[in-house]
Amino acid sequence: MQTDFFRMPGQDPHKTRARAILAAHPEVRSLFGRNPWTAAITLGIVAAQTVIACYLGTLGLSYWWLAVLVALVIGVFANHALYVVIHDATHETVFRSRFLNRIVLIVADLPNVVPGAMGFRGYHKLHHSGRSHYDGDPDLPNEWEARLVRDVWWRKAIWLFCFPFLQISRVHRVPPVNLFSAWSIASYVAAAAYALSIWYFFGLNGVVYLFACFWFSTGLHPLGARWISEHYTLDPNQDTSSYYGPINKVALNIGYHNEHHDFPRVPWNRLPQLRAMAPEFYDNLAVHTSWTRLFIDFLFDPRYTLFARVVRSG
Repeated sequence: MQTDFFRMPGQDPHKTRARAILAAHPEVRSLFGRNPWTAAITLGIVAAQTVIACYLGTLGLSYWWLAVLVALVIGVFANHALYVVIHDATHETVFRSRFLNRIVLIVADLPNVVPGAMGFRGYHKLHHSGRSHYDGDPDLPNEWEARLVRDVWWRKAIWLFCFPFLQISRVHRVPPVNLFSAWSIASYVAAAAYALSIWYFFGLNGVVYLFACFWFSTGLHPLGARWISEHYTLDPNQDTSSYYGPINKVALNIGYHNEHHDFPRVPWNRLPQLRAMAPEFYDNLAVHTSWTRLFIDFLFDPRYTLFARVVRSG
């Protein structure tokens, strides 16, 4: 069993590849920019989640099982897409205005019940600036997590189930992020008002649905394999992997992760064009084509542990 991270020397390969791509294909710069239509998609998804939550709320708590079932089958995809919106708004590829991007963050975070968009904004920027550095990248698991989980399938399942809150345990390792800024407080108040309104006017079961969507879209669900596909690896020579499967169509191309880390200024809808413009830089990389297959492999393949991450010293 692997007992340590893949410790590799050298600089971030994304920076090196980005420079090489720009030298070979300067036209890639034309993909930089914003996609304001992302805001319209956000409003549509939030409205749909609200309608479903309100209806399930009227059924009463005796239908909690239906709320969870609908969340597992439908709601997780909506919630996951909202996380991608939060991701793009963090990179300010929705609007040019920082103010408007923060409004998008708050709106997209409403159905999450546990608001985290503003915290994500801060920590995700650290993930990019300190990627693969243990004291700088909050996406890397703690060493104690990896030692505790090991290569045991049921421990990995519990880890995935608890993934939404385990990330909080990593913040002590990285530079601090202000979780009580004015924008953060506004986000907390808006999310609380949203959830309490659904509870008060339609019933608690609506909140059960929303919480189930939040919980399973980031953890023990085939969609949760997205977080495995991005940076967990069995090849220490490849820090990041992309996913090119069909769920990208409803996941706003978040699977194009090598492309995103190479050029964070490219909005989600143009990432396939980026790969098409520079195929010689991406065709030789290992990719995932099924999050469901990866979900099963991660659980039952003993080669996959939480140590299956590259940690760089350069």
